[in-house]
Amino acid sequence: MNQYVQETIDAHIAIENWLGAGKGDLKALLNRFSPAFSMVTPGGAKLDYSTLCAFFEGQQGARPGLKIELEEIKVVAEWPAGAVVSYSERHSLPGAEPTLRHSTVVFTPGLSWLRLHETAA
Repeated sequence: MNQYVQETIDAHIAIENWLGAGKGDLKALLNRFSPAFSMVTPGGAKLDYSTLCAFFEGQQGARPGLKIELEEIKVVAEWPAGAVVSYSERHSLPGAEPTLRHSTVVFTPGLSWLRLHETAA
C-alpha cells in the first residue's frame, strides 16, 4: 500500500482512538503534523498547529463511541518529497446521524501533515 494512503488510515485510527475512546499517545498523535500545519474545517474555520494541539489536548475521550470510516482514498499527486491525498471520511457517534466530509491533505517529507482541507458533504 502507498505510504501516504497508509498514513492517512493510521492517523484516523489514532484520532478515533483519542477522541472516541480516550486512548493513545498525544505526543505521537501531534508528531504526525508539521509545525507549519494549517487546516480549513468543514465549517470554514482556519486552524494552525497550535490550535490543533490545543484541540487534541482538550478532547481526549470527548466523543465516546466515535467511529471514523475512510472511503475513496486516492493519491492525487506524488513527488519525491511529498504527496496530495484525497479521501472521504464518515464520522458516526452512537445515537446520532453520521456525517460525511470530503478531505484533501498535503504531505511533506517524513509523512508529515502540512495542509488539510475538509468540506462537509
